[in-house]
Amino acid sequence: MISIDADSPVPPFEQVRTTLAQQMADRTLPVGTRLPTVRALAAELGIAVNTVARAYRELEAAGLVETRGRAGTFVSAAGDQRLSLAQTAASTYAETVRALGIGRTEALEIVAAALR
Repeated sequence: MISIDADSPVPPFEQVRTTLAQQMADRTLPVGTRLPTVRALAAELGIAVNTVARAYRELEAAGLVETRGRAGTFVSAAGDQRLSLAQTAASTYAETVRALGIGRTEALEIVAAALR
């Protein structure tokens, strides 16, 4: 599920957070999936419990997971809401560039530049 690159300049908690967030975005971890316990994931990855706990806290702060007490930590529906918000923003952008007479190629170049 996750691997930690000890030689990476990216801190381990960020590697865990980023990997889980990406797996949620690409639906490898669908809404409702129960994540491993902090202790279990830390043991699996060979890292400190606090490192995994920090990654989970940051995912929860971003609304990507929800902790249900002793039941565990689950992928929340916020991931779907993020995609919905992005789709709405994309539709609004498309309407705006059409109204301005900007063609598809140029509009996509503008988006690509903004994402850099």
